[in-house]
Amino acid sequence: MARKLLIDCDPGIDDALAITIALFAPDVDVVAITATEGNVAAAQASCNVQSIVEQLDPPRYPRLGMARGGDAPLTVDARRIHGEDGLGNTGFVVSRLHHGHPSEKIITDLIREEKENLTILTLGPLTNIARVFGADPSLASSVGRLVMMGGSIQAGGNVTPAAEFNMHCDPVSAAAVFRSPSTKILVPLDVTQQCAEGLSFIDELPPDTTRAGRFLRCIVPFLFRSVRQHLGLEVVYLHDVLALLVALYPERFETSEVAGDVELEGNLCRGATVFDRRPRPDWRTNMEAVVRLDGPWVRSKLRDLIDLAGQRSGH
Repeated sequence: MARKLLIDCDPGIDDALAITIALFAPDVDVVAITATEGNVAAAQASCNVQSIVEQLDPPRYPRLGMARGGDAPLTVDARRIHGEDGLGNTGFVVSRLHHGHPSEKIITDLIREEKENLTILTLGPLTNIARVFGADPSLASSVGRLVMMGGSIQAGGNVTPAAEFNMHCDPVSAAAVFRSPSTKILVPLDVTQQCAEGLSFIDELPPDTTRAGRFLRCIVPFLFRSVRQHLGLEVVYLHDVLALLVALYPERFETSEVAGDVELEGNLCRGATVFDRRPRPDWRTNMEAVVRLDGPWVRSKLRDLIDLAGQRSGH
């Protein structure tokens, strides 16, 4: 039976790449894609979710969830990396939805419908998930698995010296989800920064005669240019793609039980993920974290899935 997958995201070029792979991957049913604020503001994130699906035109459309802004204004975004529109300034035109459904409603309905059959993959801040669990705490223990891209165990931060972007954007929501009784797997920077691709990756994308190829070749080169210009890097880290692989193939990754929380205060450490790693910890373990990956397998599987997206997306 196909794995039921809900993707909660803040697209984002790397989010878009992960969604492209997921929509055409074997043995997975992407039942919904819900937007949240993060890389871009709520309205743009909602528009981008719709743009991605319309550009790819998959055989089966997932439910789409529209974001609403966070409880506090965003203090940081990633438009300098992903473009003003979050998708490389491509300006995709989208159809107008007559009835947009809030992301929280879509998530709530699907947890109630699918329960332990549902995997939720979060690629952005945990705002939506915290709202869902806060409105009905029983849902936290109902969902099958929550795979969260974000945080850091020993790797430091990527938006501040201490904090990873998703956690820094909404640390209050992140802390609430960390403390919830949900079954969680964290995919931290420690492993996502091992999923790096150089410029030759563009040449390995599907041909532009396919929908997936045309779409990816429109947006991925922008990411390489902006990362080089703003960060001085010759590679891009595919954080969200690695988290997708963990959601689809958890048995291929080594995990460890950890006791984690999120720092909510402080000028230097707000949004930092903190783990009790003392020999005799006081905190109870509350999640698994990916601690090791098989690099050659990840690289091979990624290319297989991208090729498959090209083959299955049509012309």
